[in-house]
Amino acid sequence: MKKQMYEQPVVRPTVLVTAYAVNPYKGSEDGTGWNIIRHVAAHTPVIAITRKNNAPAIQHYLQQHPLPPHVSLHFAYYDLPKWMRFWKRGERGAMVYHYLWHMGVVHFIRRRRFSFDIAHHLNFHNDWTPSFLWQLGKPLVWGPIGHHHKTPAAWLEPYGLRAYLTDRSLWLLKQMFWRLDPFLKISMNKARKILTMNSSVAKVLPLPSDKEVRIPQVAAEPPVLRDDVASCSKFRVLSIGRFVALKGFDVTIGAFARCWNRQSSAWRSRMELVLIGRGPEEQRLRQMVKDLGMPSSVVRFVPWLDRAELPEYYNSASVFLFPSHEGAGMVVIEALSYGLPVLCFRNYGPGEFTDDRCAIRVPYTTYEASIEAFAQGLDRLMHHGHLRKEMGEAARLRYQQYYTYSIKARHIYNTYKEIMLQDRTIISRPPGRQAVTKHKWAAKNYFV
Repeated sequence: MKKQMYEQPVVRPTVLVTAYAVNPYKGSEDGTGWNIIRHVAAHTPVIAITRKNNAPAIQHYLQQHPLPPHVSLHFAYYDLPKWMRFWKRGERGAMVYHYLWHMGVVHFIRRRRFSFDIAHHLNFHNDWTPSFLWQLGKPLVWGPIGHHHKTPAAWLEPYGLRAYLTDRSLWLLKQMFWRLDPFLKISMNKARKILTMNSSVAKVLPLPSDKEVRIPQVAAEPPVLRDDVASCSKFRVLSIGRFVALKGFDVTIGAFARCWNRQSSAWRSRMELVLIGRGPEEQRLRQMVKDLGMPSSVVRFVPWLDRAELPEYYNSASVFLFPSHEGAGMVVIEALSYGLPVLCFRNYGPGEFTDDRCAIRVPYTTYEASIEAFAQGLDRLMHHGHLRKEMGEAARLRYQQYYTYSIKARHIYNTYKEIMLQDRTIISRPPGRQAVTKHKWAAKNYFV
């Protein structure tokens, strides 16, 4: 009888994931939400709850790309009542709505009577607004969470007083949440595991060491490599992102201009800067190019592209210049996947996602010194092809070791495993089966 008990099949935990932003056709927050959910579902059953406006894209994608038979992934869609969301228009009021959405989704889950073992609050990926899933009485995984640190004042001067006030106002708002929001403190206390995207989280939240698991939220899908788009005669510098002060495109343009001005006419003819994006600072950046005396043929502004078009630009680039001040940066990981050396700040975002083998990381000293350091980095990579090749190979290797979605999903799944091995609790079978009790004797077989 005991032998038969040892041979009983043991089920995997069902995980309920709330993800405000999920879209298989977008990048950034939406793309991260979709890919993490999809890859985690390859390991264990997932019930994913997101906003109703994400339903058309998700359903269309799943019709075109059916899930494998062994994958159990079910989506449910929730939004606040109309009277609570009529005021939201695009980005306006997005953070307030996000806060309220996560409050309301708890009641939606209770009404629908979902059966699950672990609750996972996945995104938005910030550490200054709370989760409310602890109310469900299940082990809570929160994150990955993090924040953008305040941008040093000197790097905001090119964008004027408004940019400085906006940045500092947002930083003050974060400080208020960190210090005063009681639900944030409850979330920290109730969460079984807290996934953090970088080392800055522990500097603002008093996280117990046994709760924190460092898992950056950024990752990238396998690159679409091509050999027929790159021109070996060009030294093409690529930068991608929203044209806002946070992204540091003024440093990109200033460093490239300084490097370009030092070259002979022959080398100048081989250099090109490609800026892909859009945003409120575009005209300011275009004027900066003119003021620095660079012809429009040398600096190309490319409007925001569909993700399917980006591989052409990654494949034809020589290096990726990204002096952003943010705490994330998915485009950096995409650049690594294409084997591009990266130039970035030594900060909590790209500075922690890269290392000295694949990136030139510039410390914050002074504004002028940073531009000079990036300019010198460009010059080194342009004139030393062997260095560019070595760093490119290291970039590809770093991506393969740390930043594929399959690796990230495995790390998250291991977190679920640790929780379930600690709890000797009742866990639910897939839909249609009765719940079974997880005994100590079954622990070693539970996640096979």
